[in-house]
Amino acid sequence: MKIAWSPLADAQVDEAVAYIALDNPTAALEWLRRLLERVDSLPTFPDSGRVVPELRRDDIREIIVSPYRVMYRRSDDLIEIAAIRHGARQFDEKGIA
Repeated sequence: MKIAWSPLADAQVDEAVAYIALDNPTAALEWLRRLLERVDSLPTFPDSGRVVPELRRDDIREIIVSPYRVMYRRSDDLIEIAAIRHGARQFDEKGIA
C-alpha cells in the first residue's frame, strides 16, 4: 500500500511545524518525527485511525498527533493524507483535499 500527501496536507504540515517552532524549535522537530512515524505505520494498519466523526465515512479516517488531527483517505492500494488540522479549530469539510 502506498502513501501520498495532498498538496494541502503538505502545506499544512509546513505551517504546523513553523507555528510550533515559534515557541520551541525542538518540539516542532519532535512533533514532525511523531507525525511521520504514525503516517508510516498506516500501510500496515490502515484502519487504525477512527472514522472522522463529523463525516461518518469509512473511507476517511483520522489519527491524532496531538494537538493535530491527521485526516486520510484509504482505498485498497493507497492512503492519501488529506489534511492536517489543529484539534481546537472548527471542522470544515471543505478543508479536506
